[in-house]
Amino acid sequence: MMNRRDMGRFACPVPFRSSISVAVLFLLMWLPLVVSCHRGQQSATSVSESLCFDAFLRTCSDSISLVPRQVRTEALNRMRRCQDSLVAYQYLSVALKTCLVTFDLDSARLLINEIEDYVRRAPASPRLADLLSECLNTKGNVFARTGYMDSATACFYRSGLLLMQGSRTESLPDVLINLADAYNRQGKLDSSAYWYRRALLLCDSLGLVSRRKVPIYYGLAQIYSSLRVFGQCDHYYDLAASYYDQMLPFEKHFYLNNRGTTYYYRGDLLTARDYFLRALDLTDDYPDMLYEVNLSRINLSDCYLGLGQPDSAERYLGLCEPFFRATSVSTALYYLDTQHIQLALLRGNLPEAARFIAHSVTPPDVDPDLIHIRNRYLRRYYRAIGDYRTAYHNLEKDLQLDDSIRNERVRMRIADLTLRYQQDSTLMAHRLLLQEQQTEMFRLRQTRFIGLAFGALALLAALFVYLYNKKKRALLLAQGRRTVSSLRLENIRNRLSPHFIFNILNQLMSGIAPSQRQRLSSLVKLMRRNLELADQLCVTLDEELDFVRTYLELERQALGPAFHFSIDIAPEVCPDRVMLPSMLLQIPVENALKHALKDKDGERLLWIAVSASQEGTDIRITDNGGGYRADSVRRGTGTGMKVIMQTIQILNQKNRQSIDISVHNVSLPSGDTGCEVAYRLPSQYDYQI
Repeated sequence: MMNRRDMGRFACPVPFRSSISVAVLFLLMWLPLVVSCHRGQQSATSVSESLCFDAFLRTCSDSISLVPRQVRTEALNRMRRCQDSLVAYQYLSVALKTCLVTFDLDSARLLINEIEDYVRRAPASPRLADLLSECLNTKGNVFARTGYMDSATACFYRSGLLLMQGSRTESLPDVLINLADAYNRQGKLDSSAYWYRRALLLCDSLGLVSRRKVPIYYGLAQIYSSLRVFGQCDHYYDLAASYYDQMLPFEKHFYLNNRGTTYYYRGDLLTARDYFLRALDLTDDYPDMLYEVNLSRINLSDCYLGLGQPDSAERYLGLCEPFFRATSVSTALYYLDTQHIQLALLRGNLPEAARFIAHSVTPPDVDPDLIHIRNRYLRRYYRAIGDYRTAYHNLEKDLQLDDSIRNERVRMRIADLTLRYQQDSTLMAHRLLLQEQQTEMFRLRQTRFIGLAFGALALLAALFVYLYNKKKRALLLAQGRRTVSSLRLENIRNRLSPHFIFNILNQLMSGIAPSQRQRLSSLVKLMRRNLELADQLCVTLDEELDFVRTYLELERQALGPAFHFSIDIAPEVCPDRVMLPSMLLQIPVENALKHALKDKDGERLLWIAVSASQEGTDIRITDNGGGYRADSVRRGTGTGMKVIMQTIQILNQKNRQSIDISVHNVSLPSGDTGCEVAYRLPSQYDYQI
């Protein structure tokens, strides 16, 4: 059985998918970083970018394993915009982790070299130590994937030492887990168990969440599975299973695959098959889990061989073989050849079995359990061809290997017990010292409590008087604030209500003709409606749009045939039910006509769009008048927008959700630049003061 212990853990703890070629990756990697001229400004930028990176790392930590290609693209885009070199390479380290998830080891090696080159020429700092630690941790995982476990162990050890010099010590348990994994794959089970327990103690010392302990639980379970202590193995797997719903996808696969492996070694092939099938089903939702899906297939193939079902075995073997042949992992190739031998034996094809036996090479670091499986099949082959001498010789070698492994397991179990005793003794001494310190602290607290009790009683009376007076003042202040707010709103509205009417009258005073009778009728309607709205704090969207539509019809003749406007209301919006502060649309519309479209050459366009969102109602007022410019000669006094901002500010003070407003320039499909005023009205909003 092949164990899923090659992924490793990252030293750091949305939904379209994108891919990026290696060439583009290299191009982005070599983009120059912009350096500020002034040191003070550069320092402020560096701090800001560091905070942005920390926030990005917190939000994408789980997404690295879920959507690695998307995270890689985002990290490289952020790196390109970053001015601080150290932060830029920290973004590159995130992209490096995604290469490991997608099994793109060649790109991972190139990024590792790039980060190490930068570290060699950069000044030492805690954040630089964090960067190099993460790089070495990922480098160790690359070595582990390709079977160089001594190099992997050295990288993990150096990574842990660097974390002690950095600022992210909470990532140290993950590095210790990787170190334990490396010792496990080297067969040093006692050292592996030691580092797992060190990681467990460190999680408790740092107060990390229980879910961070899950890899330690199934790591220890794998140790006891290798030692064939299945009672302890099931204990730790059960601890890990209690957090199954909180595991990341690759952690779930690890748990299912390795637990299936323990049942395989117990001879319970049906239960092992069920776990491997669950692991395979898990990968259906994650196309980037290439290694995991093929690992499940190769283990399922072996299960079906043991169950005497060659057709099912051949199916899964054919699906996973191209992947492992391409990666050239020696252990996997040895395991593939072993299964081909058994498949040929089940079908009675002795020449095919002989061909795989002749061409198969046993790597020096192959797992002894895989050698046992191969030897079992070899004995069947030699018995089938009548070569009992070779079969017996193979059996003797297997028994010698079995005795050696059994003795080694006994030694490892003794060493594990010794290390556990040493750790427990050290922990007990620490607990006794901590208990003595707690007792001393308790005595000091008792003496302080007696002195403070009398003072507390005296303060209670003073506190009661203080709170009573404070509450009374707060009530008076709230009442005064409501009064002032009402007066401010009344003043604002009295200043602005005649504004539209005077503008229209100034245009009509130049001469009145019978043909303008409709305009005068509309003006009368506009004046009457304005007076009706003057005393209302809020109106319906239907009422506000009716006023604006009348105003635009009056202005249409003055602006000429080149002026067009549209009011688009989404079907899900009910204008007669949506409430908003009065004049919220009037002022931006008048500003657009007066300051943007009035003197514009060519086509003059105005759009009003109303749509619904999860938060409430979105309103956008857009023109093609060239956009807002602070130095424009047509820029007004800004009184209207000040009134809107003051009105919204007063209303927002007593609402949990706020009305949002934004004014910005937009690029239109025609190539023109326009100004857009956007509002977001919350669905639950109180307009009473």
